[in-house]
Amino acid sequence: MIDKFIDTPQAAVADIHDGATLLVSGFGGAGMPTELLHALIEQGARDLTVVSNNAGNHETGLAALIKAGRVRKVICSFPKASHSWVFDALYRQGKIELECVPQGTIAERLRAAGAGLGGFFTPTAYGTELAAGKETRIIDGRGYVFESPLHGDFALVKADQADRWGNLTYRKSARNFGPIMCMAAKTTIVQVRAKAALGELSPEAVVTPGIFVSRVTEVANAAFSS
Repeated sequence: MIDKFIDTPQAAVADIHDGATLLVSGFGGAGMPTELLHALIEQGARDLTVVSNNAGNHETGLAALIKAGRVRKVICSFPKASHSWVFDALYRQGKIELECVPQGTIAERLRAAGAGLGGFFTPTAYGTELAAGKETRIIDGRGYVFESPLHGDFALVKADQADRWGNLTYRKSARNFGPIMCMAAKTTIVQVRAKAALGELSPEAVVTPGIFVSRVTEVANAAFSS
């Protein structure tokens, strides 16, 4: 019998290794897998590369992981915000690396990884410092930059409900990068608000099929942002 549920967040992240690349869902606080990230701090993995929309909020979730000194590099679209003081301070001290990627480009790089594509050309960032060192082409008179797929060793994702096969539904804007990150990682770990019985979720409501999910843990008291 297939049952992808794991008893605790701690057990769900137990095999994340030093040096891993993590895809972390969330748009600000919406969809941030906070409990999984806090469990990862307890677990102790370090020298991590994190791919996320931004570089953490306040001092919880991703910001807490960064503050604990576990993250070597952040790949994100919005590293600077009023609530990202943890990352900002470490970056100014030269203690953490940054790769800044435009938001549409980071989404498409993740999608390319999940779809098995070798990369794509985009006009975004052509002629800027973000294109330095990358292949460029002129296509029909317009400049393009080649962007490579963005794979993860693990994805940490927050969803709303899951059945034991790992089929996922999301809550409003908390969906954000979750579906494409599930597809782009070798191992996808998901925290959900509630477990659904098999057959309870409408097929029309399932956004991420269970084939892209490795394990799920229920965090019933997690606060959802939308």
